[in-house]
Amino acid sequence: MPLEFEGYSTEDEDENMKKQSFINCFTNNLFILTEGAIGQRIEREFYIVPDKDIMYAGLIYNSKGRKALETLYRQYLQIAQDYALPIMLMTNTRRANKERVERSIFYNRNIMYDYTKFLYELSQEYSCETYIGGMMGCRGDAYSGEEGLSIEEALEFHAWQANAFKLTQIDFMFAGIMPSLPEAIGMAKTMEQLDHPYIISLMIDRNGRILDGHSIHEAINEIDNATTKQKPLCYMTNCVHPEILREALGQTINSTVLVRERFCGIQANASNLNPSELDLTMELKTSSATELTQQFMRLYKKFPIKICGGCCGTDNTHIKELAIQLKGTLNDWKLEQA
Repeated sequence: MPLEFEGYSTEDEDENMKKQSFINCFTNNLFILTEGAIGQRIEREFYIVPDKDIMYAGLIYNSKGRKALETLYRQYLQIAQDYALPIMLMTNTRRANKERVERSIFYNRNIMYDYTKFLYELSQEYSCETYIGGMMGCRGDAYSGEEGLSIEEALEFHAWQANAFKLTQIDFMFAGIMPSLPEAIGMAKTMEQLDHPYIISLMIDRNGRILDGHSIHEAINEIDNATTKQKPLCYMTNCVHPEILREALGQTINSTVLVRERFCGIQANASNLNPSELDLTMELKTSSATELTQQFMRLYKKFPIKICGGCCGTDNTHIKELAIQLKGTLNDWKLEQA
């Protein structure tokens, strides 16, 4: 029996409508906004220490953490509403896999359902077009690629969390910063069984490769070929600076029609350090909202990125400046089409 609460149902008809709604949004919009940083801001602005096992996913269960989350998500929702842009919000459950949940104090909680419900209810207070994604992530360190799983291991390991999202009314699934191809393939093969649109986000270096050495083109090609029921809606990256992505996509190994058609988004880190360099620093690395947005638009002029948002080092000022620029570009595009 599907779990339900007022205004929130998981009946098949509703699920099919939500699935098609997000696909239509992706197909018909020049830009889709995403949230900016959540976890990093929780620590630096609210002085909340994340859970050692599932990080920020458990914050919805205490009043201080929940209030902090509400404050940040409301900032991003308000920006999307102010500039009439659709927005993607993700559950902060990248580390809430079975292994970590079972050893945490939240082992008896329905984390994926509760976090999705939290975002859904919050989004209902705003008029912007909002889509909620269920976030999953690699088992090991996304910034080094260590402890990467084989395809078969990933299928088994990620199935529990993917199935937990079946009882939620998400609009899409999101695999955050995947550093190795075999685990990304296993993740995609797990996600395609849920019948939701899903996005694979890769951890990319400026040399045009993910951290295990495969090029972006190779990763997209192999994942697309391995998923027979439903391919990813698109590919993107998060926690990578726009300038690093511009260099990566510009490498000869990635100068293909496949990459240009299938790679569609970035949640940008505000620092232009490589992933390995970021993993070694303890201090916040960032840049101004104006500077980061300029790098976004420089990227967009060469590669037509559709999904745009922020990750570590960003806040509401970065997302607002980005929204202003995206809205201006969208208005110019509409005038050209008229």
